[in-house]
Amino acid sequence: MGSVRVVMELAERLSGRCIIDASLTDDDVKGKDLESLTAHIISFFEGREGLKILDKGTLVEILKEEGEEKKPVQIEITRPLEYMPLAKEVSGKFSVRNVDVEKTSASVSDFASYFNDRFDKLRNILESGRTGNISMLSSIDKIGQYATGRELSIVGMVYEKIVTKKGNLMVTIEDDTGSVKVIFTKPQGNVKGGAAADTFSAAMKLVSDQVVAVKGKIATPFIIANKVLWPDIPIRTRKVTENDTAIAFTSDVHVGSKLFLDKQFSRFLEWINGRVERKRDLAGKIKYLVISGDLVDGIGVYPEQDKELAIPDIYKQYSMLFDLLSKVPDYLEIFVLTGNHDAVQRSEPQPMLTREIIGDFSKENVHFVSNPGYVMLDGLRVLAYHGTSLDSVIWNVPGCSYSRPESAMIEVLKMRHISPIYGDNPVTPGKSDSLVIDQIPDILHMGHLHRNGYADYHGTQIVNSGTWQARTSYQIKLGHMPTPAVLPVYESKQGRMGAVDFNTLGV
Repeated sequence: MGSVRVVMELAERLSGRCIIDASLTDDDVKGKDLESLTAHIISFFEGREGLKILDKGTLVEILKEEGEEKKPVQIEITRPLEYMPLAKEVSGKFSVRNVDVEKTSASVSDFASYFNDRFDKLRNILESGRTGNISMLSSIDKIGQYATGRELSIVGMVYEKIVTKKGNLMVTIEDDTGSVKVIFTKPQGNVKGGAAADTFSAAMKLVSDQVVAVKGKIATPFIIANKVLWPDIPIRTRKVTENDTAIAFTSDVHVGSKLFLDKQFSRFLEWINGRVERKRDLAGKIKYLVISGDLVDGIGVYPEQDKELAIPDIYKQYSMLFDLLSKVPDYLEIFVLTGNHDAVQRSEPQPMLTREIIGDFSKENVHFVSNPGYVMLDGLRVLAYHGTSLDSVIWNVPGCSYSRPESAMIEVLKMRHISPIYGDNPVTPGKSDSLVIDQIPDILHMGHLHRNGYADYHGTQIVNSGTWQARTSYQIKLGHMPTPAVLPVYESKQGRMGAVDFNTLGV
């Protein structure tokens, strides 16, 4: 039994993915990291049809591929003579608004300025959108001037949320003048629907550091809430463009990782250059490409990352990335953001890539952007962000999940803040909070979660663009299923979102 103990563990990890040949023994995988090996085996079989059997010969091939350093994809840049892309005939109309990246000492006064600015901006949004004749108090310390039973509305930042012994929800909100405890009463019995139940359900989604308005009655020392309001974005009609062009969205390329899907990315490059018949018309409509971070896998991002790297040199990783970008047709305008794996500061907002990293690479159609950043494309406002804060939103907001990244992105829009929960995601405190969503996007694009997701929320197109990296050992451990090599494409005249799967396209 000892000779197959490790193989049995490997078989358990690969359950449902492939069949392990009976001839394999522990000696065949001796000294190999099982998590890394499992990820590479899954990557090897991904997209292959028919019976998948891991035998000695296949294992040798996988181990050889695992140890090789990734080389730049070799692909012809020239387009077929008969290929006449529509986007080549259209002039690109775009502008970039980079988010301010302040350098601060992270002093107490910096934190105070940061949160005061966040509060003021979101309070203004809430006040400008309120309806009804209920008094909106200017500050929490004014509550003491009113008698029990008085109905009012107050804006505050969530400090704490706890469930009482009776099942009610007690939320402490504060401003710079004081704090107050707000009680959201749990509906009795199995009551579903109705104003009280809806208010309680909404309050359960409140998270620390978000700014909300609460309506209710004074019951000293509490407020008994009957409504909670988010800053939210207004309901609008979906905006479309006159030009019949398209925007492609991608992220999490992870060049330098052993799990970078170079074959699928090569198919994308062939397709965008008109060398693949299937969906060629759609390829020819793409005028803009937005890449939202994690361009490379980086160095030392997490413990023992070196086991997962095919290119252990950060400059070589970016050199390969730029080589890939140079193969995208030059009539496309490309917008490149950073992410938590990239060679910039970890805290957000993140600056664009530095000249030290970019080096000699220079193309007029490649534009480096901060994370987050606003990009206007033919009149459509795109808010692009890598998406690191989505982890904390999913952990803290009921109903959000990794399998539906769009669910967390909707909550971000409701809160009108890129990274609403301070502390879970590193943020640089400055004189102003530049992560407040002060302009309503027509399209909100994120990545980070390695899973595609789409939604329409109040007229804003939401898109999470997945990844170009195979399932990692960490994702296997968590049971997270990514959707690699699936490219979202938005046809802006029709207001239509679609996707191209390069696991199968051109195979």
